[in-house]
Amino acid sequence: MAINWDKFGADLDDLVEKAGDRTDSRLAGKISSVTRLTDDEVKKLFPDPADVKRLGNLMAIVKHADDENKKIIKIAGNIKEFGGVILKLLTRLA
Repeated sequence: MAINWDKFGADLDDLVEKAGDRTDSRLAGKISSVTRLTDDEVKKLFPDPADVKRLGNLMAIVKHADDENKKIIKIAGNIKEFGGVILKLLTRLA
Protein backbone atom coordinates (compact mmCIF):
# COMPACT_ATOMS: atom_id res chain seq x y z
CA MET A 1 0.00 0.00 0.00
CA ALA A 2 1.37 3.40 -0.97
CA ILE A 3 1.90 5.90 1.80
CA ASN A 4 0.36 9.34 1.48
CA TRP A 5 3.36 11.34 2.70
CA ASP A 6 1.38 14.59 2.97
CA LYS A 7 -1.11 12.94 5.34
CA PHE A 8 1.76 11.20 7.13
CA GLY A 9 3.43 14.59 7.71
CA ALA A 10 0.20 16.15 8.93
CA ASP A 11 -0.34 13.22 11.31
CA LEU A 12 3.23 13.63 12.61
CA ASP A 13 2.65 17.34 13.19
CA ASP A 14 -0.42 16.56 15.24
CA LEU A 15 1.29 13.82 17.23
CA VAL A 16 4.41 15.93 17.86
CA GLU A 17 2.22 18.70 19.20
CA LYS A 18 0.52 16.27 21.59
CA ALA A 19 3.69 14.39 22.57
CA GLY A 20 5.16 17.02 24.85
CA ASP A 21 8.83 16.75 25.73
CA ARG A 22 9.25 13.00 25.15
CA THR A 23 8.32 10.79 22.24
CA ASP A 24 5.09 9.04 23.14
CA SER A 25 3.81 5.66 22.00
CA ARG A 26 1.49 7.04 19.31
CA LEU A 27 4.27 9.06 17.70
CA ALA A 28 6.73 6.17 17.89
CA GLY A 29 4.05 3.87 16.47
CA LYS A 30 3.49 6.17 13.49
CA ILE A 31 7.19 6.01 12.57
CA SER A 32 7.54 2.29 13.29
CA SER A 33 4.59 1.61 10.98
CA VAL A 34 6.61 2.79 7.98
CA THR A 35 10.10 1.64 9.05
CA ARG A 36 11.80 -1.47 10.33
CA LEU A 37 12.27 0.17 13.72
CA THR A 38 10.15 -0.91 16.67
CA ASP A 39 8.28 1.59 18.82
CA ASP A 40 10.90 1.18 21.55
CA GLU A 41 13.77 1.74 19.11
CA VAL A 42 12.13 4.92 17.83
CA LYS A 43 11.69 6.20 21.39
CA LYS A 44 15.29 5.34 22.28
CA LEU A 45 16.84 6.85 19.14
CA PHE A 46 14.58 9.89 18.99
CA PRO A 47 13.36 10.84 22.48
CA ASP A 48 12.62 14.38 21.27
CA PRO A 49 9.38 14.62 19.24
CA ALA A 50 10.99 17.28 17.03
CA ASP A 51 13.59 14.71 15.93
CA VAL A 52 10.80 12.29 15.06
CA LYS A 53 9.25 15.01 12.90
CA ARG A 54 12.63 15.55 11.19
CA LEU A 55 12.87 11.81 10.58
CA GLY A 56 9.40 11.87 9.01
CA ASN A 57 10.41 14.77 6.76
CA LEU A 58 13.59 12.96 5.73
CA MET A 59 11.65 9.76 4.99
CA ALA A 60 9.18 11.71 2.86
CA ILE A 61 12.04 13.03 0.72
CA VAL A 62 13.66 9.60 0.40
CA LYS A 63 10.39 7.91 -0.56
CA HIS A 64 9.26 10.64 -2.98
CA ALA A 65 9.11 9.85 -6.69
CA ASP A 66 11.88 12.33 -7.54
CA ASP A 67 15.09 11.03 -9.04
CA GLU A 68 18.09 10.45 -6.78
CA ASN A 69 19.81 13.74 -7.64
CA LYS A 70 16.75 15.77 -6.65
CA LYS A 71 16.52 13.88 -3.38
CA ILE A 72 20.18 14.54 -2.64
CA ILE A 73 19.74 18.23 -3.37
CA LYS A 74 16.73 18.43 -1.01
CA ILE A 75 18.57 16.62 1.76
CA ALA A 76 21.75 18.67 1.29
CA GLY A 77 19.72 21.87 1.33
CA ASN A 78 18.32 20.88 4.72
CA ILE A 79 21.42 19.25 6.20
CA LYS A 80 21.19 21.24 9.45
CA GLU A 81 17.69 19.87 9.97
CA PHE A 82 18.51 16.30 8.97
CA GLY A 83 22.14 15.95 10.14
CA GLY A 84 21.36 14.68 13.63
CA VAL A 85 18.73 12.26 12.38
CA ILE A 86 21.06 10.88 9.71
CA LEU A 87 23.85 10.48 12.26
CA LYS A 88 21.58 8.60 14.69
CA LEU A 89 20.32 6.28 11.95
CA LEU A 90 23.80 5.52 10.65
CA THR A 91 25.10 4.94 14.17
CA ARG A 92 22.24 2.48 14.69
CA LEU A 93 23.18 0.65 11.49
CA ALA A 94 26.93 0.58 12.20
